[in-house]
Amino acid sequence: MTGLSAQLTAVLGPTNTGKTHLAVERMCAHAGGMMGFPLRLLAREVYDRVVAMKGAPQVALVTGEERIIPPGARYFLCTAESMVTDRAFPFIAIDEGQMGADPERGHVFTNAMLHLRGTAETMILGAETLRPVIRRLLPDAHIIARPRFSKLEWVEPRKLSRLPARSAIVAFTAQDVYALAEMLRRQKGGAAVVMGGLSPRTRNAQVELYQSGEVDYLVATDAIGMGLNMDIAHVAFASLSKFDGRRHRRLRPAEMAQIAGRAGRHQRDGSFGTLLFGRNEESASPELTEAEIAAIEGHEFPPLKGLVWRNARLDFSSLHRLVMSLEAQPSSPELWRGDDAIDLQVLKILAGEPWVMERAQGRPALMRLWAACGLPDYRRTGPEAHARLAGRMFRHLSEGTGRLPPEWIRSELSALDNVAGDIATLSDRIAAARTWTYVTHRPDWLADAPGWAERARQVEDRLSDALHQRLTQRFVDRRTSVLLKDLKLRDRAARVEVDPDGTVVVDGAIIGTLSGFAFLPDPAARAGEKKMLLAAAERRLAEELARRAKALAAAEDADFALDFDGGMPPRLLWCGTRVAALRPGKDTLNPRVELDRSLDTLDRAARAAVLARLENWVAATKARHLSGLTRLEALKPELSPAARGIVVQLTETMGALPRETLAPLIADITRDDRRALAKAGVRLGVTHVFVSDALRPEATRWRLALWGVASRAPAMPPPPRPGLTSVKVNDAMPPGFLAVAGFWALGDFAVRVDMADKVARAVHAQRLAEKAGGGIRPDPALMSSLGLSPIQFARLMQALGFRDTRQQGFAFQPATRRKTRRKAEGKAPSATAALPFAKLGELLGG
Repeated sequence: MTGLSAQLTAVLGPTNTGKTHLAVERMCAHAGGMMGFPLRLLAREVYDRVVAMKGAPQVALVTGEERIIPPGARYFLCTAESMVTDRAFPFIAIDEGQMGADPERGHVFTNAMLHLRGTAETMILGAETLRPVIRRLLPDAHIIARPRFSKLEWVEPRKLSRLPARSAIVAFTAQDVYALAEMLRRQKGGAAVVMGGLSPRTRNAQVELYQSGEVDYLVATDAIGMGLNMDIAHVAFASLSKFDGRRHRRLRPAEMAQIAGRAGRHQRDGSFGTLLFGRNEESASPELTEAEIAAIEGHEFPPLKGLVWRNARLDFSSLHRLVMSLEAQPSSPELWRGDDAIDLQVLKILAGEPWVMERAQGRPALMRLWAACGLPDYRRTGPEAHARLAGRMFRHLSEGTGRLPPEWIRSELSALDNVAGDIATLSDRIAAARTWTYVTHRPDWLADAPGWAERARQVEDRLSDALHQRLTQRFVDRRTSVLLKDLKLRDRAARVEVDPDGTVVVDGAIIGTLSGFAFLPDPAARAGEKKMLLAAAERRLAEELARRAKALAAAEDADFALDFDGGMPPRLLWCGTRVAALRPGKDTLNPRVELDRSLDTLDRAARAAVLARLENWVAATKARHLSGLTRLEALKPELSPAARGIVVQLTETMGALPRETLAPLIADITRDDRRALAKAGVRLGVTHVFVSDALRPEATRWRLALWGVASRAPAMPPPPRPGLTSVKVNDAMPPGFLAVAGFWALGDFAVRVDMADKVARAVHAQRLAEKAGGGIRPDPALMSSLGLSPIQFARLMQALGFRDTRQQGFAFQPATRRKTRRKAEGKAPSATAALPFAKLGELLGG
């Protein structure tokens, strides 16, 4: 396409000047055309636009991994490396021409600008820095300067939590991108992620996540600097340096401007700045110099002095001559030979292999070798590893049928067709899949190229969908996102901001933190400032507190919790912050809810709504965890006076009493009373009468909290750990604590009353089954289930009315005979005979 007489135009200017839009309009005005872009993401974006204008049958997309070429296609959208050179087009455009100065890919853009021409019109799009180079290399070009449509202004560095909505945060490593997105998920509800390595499918899904407003933040690499058009109001640099493939260096002002220019598209002004990291964060805050800020705002940068060039007229007469032609030096001072690109590095490595020298004979073989070396290193494995893959491909292409073995491709794609794994794993698989997608678009390499291309596309699509899902799961908290949108300030003139961590900012100054409804002034503020800012907070925070009160009144039950671990009074929490306490009420089961003093600033209606919601939650939670006790309260009218007396005492003592204190009442209850009490969950145990449901861990925690409130205890030990069937007794336990907790104190230890009842019934059943007239040997599992030592278990058995018969080993006998013998001798009954076995049998039988 060189040498055709046609109009050559260079459209130069900063970002947001409509250069790409102009070129698309000009191309569509012709009968056909081709545009080359620096990124496949941008090529895909423009492809979608042209399809909407011309229809899919007339539009082709040609990139390394995608080839959509309908039979009658007239408009081609390509990456610069994939621009078609074997047919003529009325119109040709090369986008982002300043990429010609890029050390790694610059020669591709330089070659296109120098040699690709449309039969009617050619356009070069790029930055104003291209002007002097184009003047010298292409003197016939007509240069058009286009001004930016909107202003681009610098703003002071901001913390991540203070960034405005519709912000893009730019980092230069995947690790930094993921870390920033994770912080935005916690602080702002989520972020979309855009990187050059994403597949078009994943990238489109992430962009849609941002463009739809589901998230207000975008974290990206410098891939967004190359013409991707999104609704971005502010660009924040998380770093100002990157690794360019050779060294870690600071961005040039023109590169900064290319990225910052994504803010403020069309007629909307935009802003840019840097990210302000906290003192405790590992990264140092990047800083723009005054000269860099002025250059970006004024779009004034040093002009390019030359472009990277590589000889495009290759000599395929021999392997040595091919390498020599690729290393040829340019004849113009404005053209510079750059460092060896990855394809040339691979070629040099393979050229040293004897088997490659032997097979690379003749033009066709050398062209195949060079094509294999041109396989992109999507996996970023480096020249040596990539040369091994390219060499294996050339080996297959230079023997037999000259095609890649289908078994190899099938095996590789099958191994990659796995959507399990984390983000890094899926990203690696997609990079590998892109390699095979590229290969399947080489029809001269495969026997069934269309079939393999479809198979590779399916694998990449499945991996891309899985990656989008993982990115969304990790970096988007939908619930937090919705909550934050609901809490957005309506009166923006108030300039009041409350960060997710509770930081309160009034008129740009941090005055303290808001924890729930409690405001804590910033201790670092000076006295004069604090007085002024506190006054501003009083005027402005009322609206925020009212919003929080409304949110509390409408909150789900799961947002509330009882904070009780022994400290008094028990607190009620909303979303982890203290909002109320339990105080003595009309009785033990019905405490009074007292709002925290931090809610005093709310109006009467808001306080009433909050109080009503908390009271409803307490009632519902009691009904759920203390259902046994609440059922007893409702049962009283149906019971006899004796049974009502049992119910009254059980509810006052929160569900457990020694049986002996209720013995007179138990003797007077009717059979109907027994059935009704049993149906309500009351167990008339051997040693205690208790409500079985009330002994569950959460019910026990609530019973202790309510009992502590009613008894006005100044402090209490923590509730017994869930699952414990015995505990050690200590002096910190106030009188009655163990009984309310559902434990039977036996000296220096206590046993849960339901387990003591279980032991009593088990040994009675064992004695009946064995018909043992003497001692019995309890099942060792009983002692194990209680967590007791042998001595403690013996003490429990004594309390149940048994005596230890040491001469028979670990065995016990009823204490009845011993009691009778002591009575006959005129001695007082032993304490261990308090519950003789005969009486135990009567109770269990009853």
